[in-house]
Amino acid sequence: MSEARDINPILKQVLELGPPIVFFLIYLRIRDETYVWGGTEYSGFIVATLIFVPILLIAMGVLWAMTGKLSRMQIFTAFMVIFFGGLTAWFNDERFFKMKTSIVYGVFALLLGIGLLRGQSWLAYVLNDAMPMRHEGWMILTRRLCAMFAGLAVANEVIWRTMSTDAWVKIETFGFPIALVAFLFWQIHALQSYLIEEGDPPEARQ
Repeated sequence: MSEARDINPILKQVLELGPPIVFFLIYLRIRDETYVWGGTEYSGFIVATLIFVPILLIAMGVLWAMTGKLSRMQIFTAFMVIFFGGLTAWFNDERFFKMKTSIVYGVFALLLGIGLLRGQSWLAYVLNDAMPMRHEGWMILTRRLCAMFAGLAVANEVIWRTMSTDAWVKIETFGFPIALVAFLFWQIHALQSYLIEEGDPPEARQ
């Protein structure tokens, strides 16, 4: 198994955030176009979705080659993009790709919720090395993030069912990620008292 390696954080962000932005730009360019393949007419949205899938895979391949690792979240998200992107093209129905976001957020909420029912924070298993925090803090963050993911799943369902494709693409590309990042920064600030500093006594880690 290859050893994990660090890379330039800016390059890492480009590889992780670049594909959705490229999808957005391609969609803006071809959203009013229609394409006929094999006697079937496809909208610009569906063609942009088909282009997005290999772009995402290439970016993930480069990230894996440079770092030697991919997170479970990245792998799961890529699988969902491929699966629902394929359904979108196969059935020529953009609803499959739109509902993918609801399912991804819903699964994250479900997994965190299962951990909470077991009295555990599965976030801590993933992030504790990067952000050491007392158990109580992890449980608070997990409950709040579980609710956030559930809220995003519901919001996506409302948005794609009631608003235009243009609006959904903009919110999916920018709105949801910005909301999630802002929420996480807010929580990190709010939970400062639970963070474990170097040199804290063992009892402070409980």
